[in-house]
Amino acid sequence: MNYADSILAFYGVLPAWLKWLRDPALLVAVSLGLAILGLVSLLILPFLLARIPTDYFITPSASARRGGAPWFWRVIKNLLGGLMLLLGIAMLVLPGQGVLTILASLVLLDFPGKHRLERRLLLRPRVFGVLNSLRARAGRPPLELDQPSCSLPSHRDRD
Repeated sequence: MNYADSILAFYGVLPAWLKWLRDPALLVAVSLGLAILGLVSLLILPFLLARIPTDYFITPSASARRGGAPWFWRVIKNLLGGLMLLLGIAMLVLPGQGVLTILASLVLLDFPGKHRLERRLLLRPRVFGVLNSLRARAGRPPLELDQPSCSLPSHRDRD
């Protein structure tokens, strides 16, 4: 009995339209894909998050001040951001850094209310602390917020 058959024995019989899920090659490919996704997120995401400008959450971005990037680059940036958002949502239940991937995807995406949503995620003390500890490891200064009365602890300040 192979792995797919043992799953079927546990969960019951699949409907006809889901028979393609029984393919062992598909299970291997999905497992390898998820392992690679987890590894890539662990290696690349800290580098990308460390590159966010220190005053990103205080001042408008340079592209917003200049009137925006050429349409081709904006489309590419939004496609990459959308892909990262989907992967981040998947990583909430799969191996990987889901919340940080979602935050990185929001930096890339352009949509109304973007700044408010980014701040809402960033104002979670644990997210802010982990993000700044990743930046410290990369030798970058911590992110700044425009609310001086809001002191957020770093990831290491939890005693």
